[in-house]
Amino acid sequence: MNRKFKTVSLEDGMPSIPVARARLTRELHVARVSGLVLLKIIHGYGSSGVGGDLRIALQATLRQMQERGEVRGCIFGEDWRASDERTWALMKRFPDLKNDRDLGRSNLGITIVEL
Repeated sequence: MNRKFKTVSLEDGMPSIPVARARLTRELHVARVSGLVLLKIIHGYGSSGVGGDLRIALQATLRQMQERGEVRGCIFGEDWRASDERTWALMKRFPDLKNDRDLGRSNLGITIVEL
């Protein structure tokens, strides 16, 4: 990805849900201040028995943020494919996304957030 995008791991250290939410909020703030337009959030998908709760909680938080207008949108990993309308629209605006290694892999452990 280029300088308009950043990948952030929120699963490092297997944080609790409140800690991961605080990290998410901080990373979104830093991204906005830095002029980024997209974040790729790595939250894991539950293979350890902990990440599943983290994924569900963070995706719910992001949905709420989208409803409140705090983020423009989010694309969950299972929808991160060229045949998805939202993904396709982003790829037209940001052609570098075509090189993302998770594109089309149905990776439940990621979410793309548009700021």
